[in-house]
Amino acid sequence: MAKKNVGQDTAFVPVEEQPYSVPENWRWACGDSIFLLPESKRPDGETFRYIDIDSIDNSFQCVREAKLIKTENAPSRAKRKIDTGDTIFSLVRPYLKNIAYIDESLSDCIASTGFYVCRPSEFLNSRYLYWLMISPYVVDGLNRFMKGDNSPSIKVNNIRNYKYPLPPLAEQQRIVDRIESLFAKLDEAKEKAQAALDSFESRQSAILDAAFSGKLTTRWRNSHSRENRWKQARFDEIAKICCNLVDPYEYQDFPHIAPDNIEKKTGRLLDYHTIEEDGVKSGKHLFHSGQILYSKIRPYLSKVITVDFDGLCSADMYPIEPLCNRYFLWYEMLSDRFLNQASCAGSRSVLPKINQKELSGLMVAVTDDADEQQEIVRILDNFFAREADARQQVESTLTAIETMKKAIFAKAFRGELGTNYPEEDACDFADASL
Repeated sequence: MAKKNVGQDTAFVPVEEQPYSVPENWRWACGDSIFLLPESKRPDGETFRYIDIDSIDNSFQCVREAKLIKTENAPSRAKRKIDTGDTIFSLVRPYLKNIAYIDESLSDCIASTGFYVCRPSEFLNSRYLYWLMISPYVVDGLNRFMKGDNSPSIKVNNIRNYKYPLPPLAEQQRIVDRIESLFAKLDEAKEKAQAALDSFESRQSAILDAAFSGKLTTRWRNSHSRENRWKQARFDEIAKICCNLVDPYEYQDFPHIAPDNIEKKTGRLLDYHTIEEDGVKSGKHLFHSGQILYSKIRPYLSKVITVDFDGLCSADMYPIEPLCNRYFLWYEMLSDRFLNQASCAGSRSVLPKINQKELSGLMVAVTDDADEQQEIVRILDNFFAREADARQQVESTLTAIETMKKAIFAKAFRGELGTNYPEEDACDFADASL
């Protein structure tokens, strides 16, 4: 049986130290007064089920799947005992919210010591504890204690010394019921919105495939009495890869474009700064309006844009001079046909990168009918514009859902959900240890 914590006389936080106001029949307590002490457990038997950071789905704060591991191959971190009703909280990069509730199906697992096991005492409803630990109040608050550069982490004492709002036990259950009821509706809406968002990529893939197989313009060719002039060509036959490294000191006011300034697989340019604002010191490629910028690192991310201004780009990118309609080439570089070739051609395993020779040798589908190229661009422009509008609406919906969840969390842990009964005495949990 887990060991109990310190006595009731140290449980509550003085008024002057409380983070914010709560109802009079609530209390504030530090974690070391309301969490049972974690226990260690060594794997035994031939195999065991293991939960590490990778096992967590941090989009839904749950265990995706426990890993079945031979005991003889047990990781050194496989030491943390967990049980039904526990909430595990990752000490590493807590902002990623690798947090999960342990139900009966996971109670026989062993967790990594990279987690702190929040085990509720008799003062806590286990589901109330779970919702509290994934709330912005707790996650954002604990993030302030992060230290380290490579794997910023918090310490066990940061969680145990943190202050937590405690309603009477009956109110904790009502808060859980209200949160789970409201979130169920929001999650249903979120699931539908996310499905719509995921479908954008498949629709984009389908229309680009039709465009660069010649199928998209079959009717156009027939109505304009045009021959099918599609062929396969090497990339360097329809584009020139430019290398023009310059000293950034002479271009302080120029835009600076890096791979991080390009959204993957959409061809959309994100916010960027000038060379001076980014404090650039090393050599960069000078690019010109009308060129295409392509990120050569991690080609599977498909980061490619067309630009209408001069600037400097990262040495990890290629400025490309199209020898055909530039938007035609840009759209083709966004297609799965191009992406699959580029991903396979990329050299190096640690940080995949496609070199100039490999890029030059990629095969692309092209028609030498300039009017057909322009027709494809027209169709794709209209399609992408409609999709961008639809995507923006869906993303706005998802943002609104997350905003509503934060508002529910804020109200829940301030006693503002309308579920609190002031006549319920706080001693219904305070007396539990007497």
